[in-house]
Amino acid sequence: MKKKIVSLLTAAVMVFSFSLTASAASVETIELEDEAEEEVEEEAGEETVSDDYHIGIVTGSVSQSEDDRRGAEAFQAMYGEDRVTLAIYPDNFTEELETTIQTIVNLSDDPEMKAIIVNQAIPGTTEAFRQIKERRPDILCIAGESHEDLPEIGSAADLVCNNDFVARGYLIIRTAHELGCDTFVHISFPRHLSYETMSRRVAIMKAACEEFGMKFVMESAPDPTTDVGVPGAQAYILEHVPEWIEKYGTNSAYFCTNDAHTEPLLKQLLEYGGYFIEADLPSPLMGYPGALGLDLTEEAGDFEKILAKVESAVVEKGGAGRFGTWAYSYGYTVSAGLAQHAMNVIDGKSELDSIEDIAAAYQVFSPNAQWNGSNYTNADTGVKMGNVFLVYQDTYIMGDPGYYMGSTEVEVPEKYFTTK
Repeated sequence: MKKKIVSLLTAAVMVFSFSLTASAASVETIELEDEAEEEVEEEAGEETVSDDYHIGIVTGSVSQSEDDRRGAEAFQAMYGEDRVTLAIYPDNFTEELETTIQTIVNLSDDPEMKAIIVNQAIPGTTEAFRQIKERRPDILCIAGESHEDLPEIGSAADLVCNNDFVARGYLIIRTAHELGCDTFVHISFPRHLSYETMSRRVAIMKAACEEFGMKFVMESAPDPTTDVGVPGAQAYILEHVPEWIEKYGTNSAYFCTNDAHTEPLLKQLLEYGGYFIEADLPSPLMGYPGALGLDLTEEAGDFEKILAKVESAVVEKGGAGRFGTWAYSYGYTVSAGLAQHAMNVIDGKSELDSIEDIAAAYQVFSPNAQWNGSNYTNADTGVKMGNVFLVYQDTYIMGDPGYYMGSTEVEVPEKYFTTK
């Protein structure tokens, strides 16, 4: 059963100060043996906290994962380069596995390192975490948006947080239904559909469409990692969206599993009609700036201003009430939010496996949005993993004015957590 997250925090509330706990006043200048010091602190109910530990964050490059990287930079700016170390895994990580592993493991060479966060947790992260735990079991290993199977990375990481492909599979369809859509079009390709997270989400979307009396359609588009590349994949979407709108009608909603497909899809839906609930990894920056021809240089890092500018352009194009997103970037929030959660756990202010505490840390960097989530459930066994969480943000529909759908308040039927 999912827990509703109701706390709403701001960045100012969560910027904690850290200092060494002073010895009990009654002891003053008397030198105590180690055991005596521990007894005094226990009697005083105090916990010694050191402020000289370090946190490492590994992300993709700006060219490949800009939001992920910007979130890491925001956290570093908040706490300082002397406490927060950033690293970048290779752009071509599938072919540079050893380099990826070593990039992550190298952070554990720092004797003051206490937590390492990898977002996105690409292939090699599991092995890197295993090596780190062998040499430094004291380091918290945390994965954001894993590309590896969740049970696998969950066996090596202390904590894994992915977007909630289960709840969102249901909620995206439910939102489309509430907006008046009668058809849902899912766009993908074989490589993505071989992933457990995406194949299960397709099954959930199909089942939800049946529940809400909607038609579910699968359309295929070229994989940008093949010979056609990104330009060819995007050209395909530009060419076929008008045909799909004519075939399925303007009350059809569209969803694509690949980031490169998002921009041309949005561009054509704004031109020809149709609905777009949210991206695979939602953000106001995902596809919208390019589709709308926006320059967001002045708004960089300020997601409230970014959303306002995107929303204004969508409304001007006649898309009010038809286009949605998450108000705050998922990738940005995960990088910074998981690092904040790690710090809170180390300082004894949060529990590692508390969804409420995870959401509170995320809300430091998304203060006006609600989050919800639950433990990952193995669809074959029905067993929940205590250290693997699926999270999602409330869906925001752009308009004049725009509005949140209240998705985080909806109780997802239990049957969907084992649908496959």
